[in-house]
Amino acid sequence: MGNGPDVDSEHLFNGSALNAIDAKGRLSVPAIFRAQLELRVADKTLFIGRHETEPCLIAYDAVYNSMLAAEVRRRRARDEEKGVDLRAHFNRSRRASGFADPVSYDANGRILMPAPLRKLGQIEDLVLFVGSFDFIELWNPRLALESADADLRELAQMRLDERGGRK
Repeated sequence: MGNGPDVDSEHLFNGSALNAIDAKGRLSVPAIFRAQLELRVADKTLFIGRHETEPCLIAYDAVYNSMLAAEVRRRRARDEEKGVDLRAHFNRSRRASGFADPVSYDANGRILMPAPLRKLGQIEDLVLFVGSFDFIELWNPRLALESADADLRELAQMRLDERGGRK
């Protein structure tokens, strides 16, 4: 079981899935990701926040949250050593933690994604879950279809086709 920042390779987030989200924000985390989460930590809490570079959200567990905090601290120490203005550190810290809401999931893997997060991620009626090793990307599949990444576009189309070609 992953109890620290170093996660065994079999405990990484791999795979993809497409699930519906209702108007109230109720969403089921796909079983493949729940199984990986439960291998990593016993806590049934996900942190959901803004992706650093993409127009999507990310979901991660307490292990990755600790890794993010350690990275922010490491970068602060580096910046202090170089005499860099620390406002960049506080901006980075705010961006990494201020946009990350902890959300618990129940025994069936259901979460309630708050409306501000849905708005931030432009989430509508479907969520494309994409494993990204340490975290899970949560995409509006229509935005994924517009991505500059051809592989992401192909993955989104494949998952939409499985649902009957719904776009």
